[in-house]
Amino acid sequence: MTTVLITHPAFVAHDTGAGHPERPDRMRAIDAALNDTRFSQLLRREAPLRDDDASYIALAHRQRHLDEMLALARRVTGGHEHIDGDTVVSAGTWEAARRAVGAGLDAVDRVVGGEATNAFCQVRPPGHHAESFRAMGFCLFNNVAIAAHYARAKHGLERLAVVDFDVHHGNGTQEIFWSDKNLFYGSTHQMPLFPGTGALRETGVGNIFNAPLRAGNGREQFEEAFRDRILGPLQNFSPDLVLISAGFDAHHRDPLGGLQLTEDDFRWATEALAAVARRHANGRIVSMLEGGYDLTGLAQSVAAHVDALIEAGA
Repeated sequence: MTTVLITHPAFVAHDTGAGHPERPDRMRAIDAALNDTRFSQLLRREAPLRDDDASYIALAHRQRHLDEMLALARRVTGGHEHIDGDTVVSAGTWEAARRAVGAGLDAVDRVVGGEATNAFCQVRPPGHHAESFRAMGFCLFNNVAIAAHYARAKHGLERLAVVDFDVHHGNGTQEIFWSDKNLFYGSTHQMPLFPGTGALRETGVGNIFNAPLRAGNGREQFEEAFRDRILGPLQNFSPDLVLISAGFDAHHRDPLGGLQLTEDDFRWATEALAAVARRHANGRIVSMLEGGYDLTGLAQSVAAHVDALIEAGA
């Protein structure tokens, strides 16, 4: 068994404009890191464009949202258009967004089908801020929530868990999962910070577990919150599949956050989640890239994360 890396050159073609933190160079930085010889054993696959992706997007998003994104894609043939102050689309965005969704679906197929123990989806645009009814925060579709619903609809898995260690709270995933007791969402994140959600009192139907951190918090506070607020409830939940919203903007170098984590902290979190996956889900993990905007911090953190996935899948 092995780790599969799923990505595509189309993710570079999603052009967000000069000065935007969620930029194509993020893909190039990760490419350079994962081209190191220590990652030679990765099973590398291209994120697909699927003819049936709309039906699976509709499991997590309202049809109106899908229709609006399609209309926008048809309208933007050159230049840029802003959905909001943060979320920008260009002519290359629609293919990238569909391939980001396709990467998650493909990862689920490969991991549940036994081709790989786990998967890392190197994609953009990210997804965890996209709510069922709107795009926001750099995100068009909620890639990880769609993948979770797909695992249920296509493969019959019942208990799906998303753990999110991005510095920003995944309001979209929380909103989509809110009222379903068989969908688990756990998040460590900085508060106060965009998007303003993620308080301890936000618990859904007992399936939402938030662990807010303060600016300046580092390894000690992160590990304590992760153990107490995420790992314990996740063990009790007994997931059939663990999905990760792998954002690396909690790194101390990142310009959009104020947490003080290092790549070793992301390795630790990945190893901890892999231990839960081994116990309850036959080791199955699907990880999807979210944030991370300092190129050095991003590259080092992804390398540590993927290295831990490889070790877990060996």
